[in-house]
Amino acid sequence: QVQLVESGGGSVQPGGSLRLSCAASGSIFSIYGMGWYRQAPGKQRELVATITSGGTTNYADSVKGRFTISRDNAKKMVYLQMNSLEPGDTAVYYCKGVQIRTASGSRDYWGQGTQVTVSS
Repeated sequence: QVQLVESGGGSVQPGGSLRLSCAASGSIFSIYGMGWYRQAPGKQRELVATITSGGTTNYADSVKGRFTISRDNAKKMVYLQMNSLEPGDTAVYYCKGVQIRTASGSRDYWGQGTQVTVSS
């Protein structure tokens, strides 16, 4: 059984920083991509950043230059360094594993989410 567990969320003032972590566990053969998505109250879930196993990254325009995604393939972890946080970044942040291959096949998985609140 595959699990994705996020950590590192919390409350911070505008201009502050947070680092999110996501650990994948279970009988995993390989993970193609990992990413971060977020959902603010009353809004749809949106892409924040993704990274492939080869290190290719993609960012939402709203976070470019402020957020950095990275991953440790050996540890099956993905990170999101968030700097210069703004109130508009307030949301629940979800980790996603793309094409996680197990003995049962390949599919995407989601974590439970971690709250990030940016407020003065």
